[in-house]
Amino acid sequence: MSKPPFERVVADHGPTVYRVVRATTSQHDAEEAWSETFLAAMRAYPDLPADASIEAWLVTIARRKAIDMARSNARRPVPVDALPDTPTNRDRPEDADPDLWRALKALPERQRHAVAYHYLGGLPYKDVAALTGGTADAARRAAADGVRNLRNTYGADLEELEETEK
Repeated sequence: MSKPPFERVVADHGPTVYRVVRATTSQHDAEEAWSETFLAAMRAYPDLPADASIEAWLVTIARRKAIDMARSNARRPVPVDALPDTPTNRDRPEDADPDLWRALKALPERQRHAVAYHYLGGLPYKDVAALTGGTADAARRAAADGVRNLRNTYGADLEELEETEK
């Protein structure tokens, strides 16, 4: 079995990688982490075994790039006087449902990452556990707790909205 051309890998898995980095970083950092993920993947792609899970491999790279972004931001000086231009709102996942994305960002880190890797990235719990540390059962529990918290937070917002519309 041969590997698909790298262009097809980007087309097939680009949205998944973007959802994962967007859920674990800021919008500005997500775009950079996405690019860095595929640059690193392009360099390593020739050595990837043909039977490897490309999606899991890309999500692992994306996770590491997101961590690199957080470390880089912690060392970056705080800008003064002028604010950066804001990026456009085009084709951002959070534009479809901003309340849900705010609720996702408010989750504890372990739950947010478990939800992002399993539900947005499509990884099985054993792969989520390998990325986050711990066991598959712990990853399953973190994802379940995250989804429960999202339902509680998001569901409460829906109830408030319905009451104000009456």
